[in-house]
Amino acid sequence: MKVWFAASEAAPLVKTGGLADVIGALPKSLAKTGVEVTVVLPKYGDIPAEYMDGAVTLDTFRVSLGWRSQYCGLLETEIGGIRYLLIDNEYYFKRGGLYGYGDDAERFVFYALAFMEALRRTDEVPDLVHAHDWQAGLIPFLLRTRYSYLPKLREVRTVYTIHNLMYQGVFSRELLQDLLAVGDEMFTADGLEFYGAGNCMKAGLRYADKLTTVSPAYAEEIQSEPFGEKLDGLLRQRADDLSGIVNGIDTDSYDPMTDPHLKAPFRSSLAKKRLNKTALQQELGLAVDGAIPLIGIVSRLVRQKGFDLLAEALPQLMEEGVQLAVLGSGDPDIEALLREAEERYPGRVATWFGFNEGLARRIYAGADMFLMPSRFEPCGLSQLISLRYRTVPVVRETGGLRDTVTPYNEHTGDGDGFTFGPAAAHDLLYTVRRAIGFYGDRETWQRIVANGAKKDYGWDASSKLYRDLYRSLAAKAEAAVDAEADLKADTEADSKAETAVETETETEVDTKVAHMPM
Repeated sequence: MKVWFAASEAAPLVKTGGLADVIGALPKSLAKTGVEVTVVLPKYGDIPAEYMDGAVTLDTFRVSLGWRSQYCGLLETEIGGIRYLLIDNEYYFKRGGLYGYGDDAERFVFYALAFMEALRRTDEVPDLVHAHDWQAGLIPFLLRTRYSYLPKLREVRTVYTIHNLMYQGVFSRELLQDLLAVGDEMFTADGLEFYGAGNCMKAGLRYADKLTTVSPAYAEEIQSEPFGEKLDGLLRQRADDLSGIVNGIDTDSYDPMTDPHLKAPFRSSLAKKRLNKTALQQELGLAVDGAIPLIGIVSRLVRQKGFDLLAEALPQLMEEGVQLAVLGSGDPDIEALLREAEERYPGRVATWFGFNEGLARRIYAGADMFLMPSRFEPCGLSQLISLRYRTVPVVRETGGLRDTVTPYNEHTGDGDGFTFGPAAAHDLLYTVRRAIGFYGDRETWQRIVANGAKKDYGWDASSKLYRDLYRSLAAKAEAAVDAEADLKADTEADSKAETAVETETETEVDTKVAHMPM
């Protein structure tokens, strides 16, 4: 089975968040199940030159973007055994960073149209297209509308995955109509219209054959008004086509035994893990003391991640004698709050604003606990990475966090983390205090860490679910082709029968005429 992935980022080529990790790891796991994935993404200026060595140009063509006609190059390369097709247009993609430009609508409409042109021009049409997040949301729409006239694309099925419903690609109706060169008929409540604007994610939700999101709990939550981001009605309509498949991580990359960023390799030895802790404390300017509970955070610094709860709980949390190491970037107000905390608690709070892959891994490995008080979390990868690095997660029970972290039960000895329900600062504080209490009991803490070590953090189970979903769609496509062929055959047979009857009738008439008395 051949599948084309449409996504705006993929590790290791270019990454801003968890989407890139998924697109980088899932195709490798799918390959083990017999699914051949081609990843199609923009050729950004941020892609390191080393990944472009050996890339070849497959094709060049023009893309019609409203009244514009733009150049597009299609490059092919292979990285880690996975085939990549790169959409090349320097005007749109040779910039610093991936998102946040004033013309993002035009950039990603161009990407969607270029993807479709590459699909139209290829000799090997895939069985299925799997589009991810709003940047690729227009592709299922284009496949079922503008490109539906092409016989070779009619049976290509589509899956659309929501990685975060909050980010939808909402732009003015007039702008999207201009870029897509479509009329008012496409911007109705049943189309791309969204409260007077246009919505790229809604295009994927409306036109894809199947919908997925990145955890079963999040699939349930987004069908309700509090989490549905004004699309819950549509998601309820499509509930039968929506499923949640939890993300995994690349366990070869995230391996504390082989991770080159760590001070000391380890597997389950807390003594060796502690060497990474003291090295991290020294690196960040924290008091070097292996006995102090060290809480790590690697996150986008946005309200979604529950930093308002942390801010409210922080003064009482620091009274517990803990240390806090935070890596991330985002909301300037949250960054300012954390800077202030670092000044107020020298040697106890350390921050790093920006992205640093090596430091992130050292925090995962060196921290005793990993805090994720998210208000909502589609899946989350950080809690899986922390478990892989034998760091105990403390999380709010929402979305993928609820699906992947099992709260510790002191009566049974089961569980690998600590969880709280309400999005309230005092619940966060109570749960961290509870975790600190068990941290002081070495035997109990070792049991909690050991429980987490038994989990499968990889993609094997989830990739099989994706494979099964793909197969079910391929079977329907094949059945549709067979039904169309049967209908055509029946129609031809009926036509031949009608012709035969007409011919026989004409012969009988001719015979009667011939025998009539003159």
